Amino acid sequence: MLTDQIKLLIAEGDPIQLNEYLDNLNISEVESLIDELPEYADTFISTLSINRAVNVFRILDFPTQERIVKKLSGQKLAELINELPPDDRTSFFSELHGDAVKKMIILLPPADRKEALSLLGYPEESIGRLMTPDYITVKEHWSVARVLDHIRKYGKNSETIDVLYVIDENGILLDDIRIREILLVKPDVLVRDLMDNRLISLKAYEPQEEAINIFRMNNRVALPVTDDQQIMLGIVTVDDILWVANEEYTEDIQRFGGSEALDEPYLDVSLMNLVKKRAGWLVILFIGELFTATVMQYYEHQLEKVLVLTMFIPLIVSSGGNSGSQASTLIIRAMALGEVGIVDWWRVMKREFTAGLLLGLLLGFIGFTRIYGWHLFSDVYGEHWLQIAFTVSISLVGIVLWGSLIGSMFPFVLRRFGADPATSSAPFVATLVDVTGLIIYFSVAATILHEAMK
Repeated sequence: MLTDQIKLLIAEGDPIQLNEYLDNLNISEVESLIDELPEYADTFISTLSINRAVNVFRILDFPTQERIVKKLSGQKLAELINELPPDDRTSFFSELHGDAVKKMIILLPPADRKEALSLLGYPEESIGRLMTPDYITVKEHWSVARVLDHIRKYGKNSETIDVLYVIDENGILLDDIRIREILLVKPDVLVRDLMDNRLISLKAYEPQEEAINIFRMNNRVALPVTDDQQIMLGIVTVDDILWVANEEYTEDIQRFGGSEALDEPYLDVSLMNLVKKRAGWLVILFIGELFTATVMQYYEHQLEKVLVLTMFIPLIVSSGGNSGSQASTLIIRAMALGEVGIVDWWRVMKREFTAGLLLGLLLGFIGFTRIYGWHLFSDVYGEHWLQIAFTVSISLVGIVLWGSLIGSMFPFVLRRFGADPATSSAPFVATLVDVTGLIIYFSVAATILHEAMK
């Protein structure tokens, strides 16, 4: 009904009525309208009052933002870019190509232009790219009354007034104070009397993932950003962290599924780009699986002697791959949450060795029981049924144990060399364990069934 009403208003061509209707909607409802009616996205942004247009624009994905700015009039575009908060403006500029960024920066007044260039000077995935220089600072010798006057004068242009930052005459960050501490004391109390010296801050050049972990552990709406000399540079707010966390989570899920991260929503990605993103990993995995055929070819003579072993290849392969994928998923998630680091690799290995051994014994017992049960009612495994049962059960123990160790240790190896642990995707680990698992299976078979294979 909302979509139909908007279409009717657009068809009537009355911008005043459309503006009134859009201004009465929630920001999220306008964003949903843009998703459903992308052809009118620039119309919606142009019609909204500038404050609401900015609030809608900042929550859109980049491809939609880019389509909108290409269609906006020069005046509306200049208004929009100038009113965007510095952190959202930096995020938008960082996605644009060089020439487009230059055109946008020219629209800014000199002070904002200098600020934008400064923020863009930080590395792409650093905390510096997220921060805004719009915040409230106070001095430790100020009274609460003076602080409140200062907030009334400068608070309107601040990203948030929930937290105030205490700095010295050199701009060095001393502490932060929540606004409730200011509001609940008498006007003559000094700022230094409210300081608790339990400061938590971020470094501008640290990776954004570090900020996610710190916010998660400390229940803050904003955190200050400093340089190596503890001079305050800006703040990062929790809304920006939530966007980054969502992007990181999306990228990790896509990579973990054996695909490169998509730069746009799935339905907006061109078919050829979608194929390119998926083809690389599929080719790598396919080449890896070719080694499976090589292993089976190597043991072809033994398989001909005991053909029944081929019946258990899918069972063996899937069990090892599944255990490896499980371990890899658990460790990557633990790394993402900061629960484990590189220094914990030995503890993780010991735990996974024990877990893998117990899981392998469980599956091995089930496999032995299955073969024994079938033997009671048929002669499908022949006279060597007991050796086959031991071959399968022992192989399962070894392969599940091996899969658990590979799946848990591979993310540590990638992290150690600076790669994203999420690239140790479930398909990759499963492929690696498939090949090595067959070697374990046939080696155990050759040892236990050596007489039958002669």
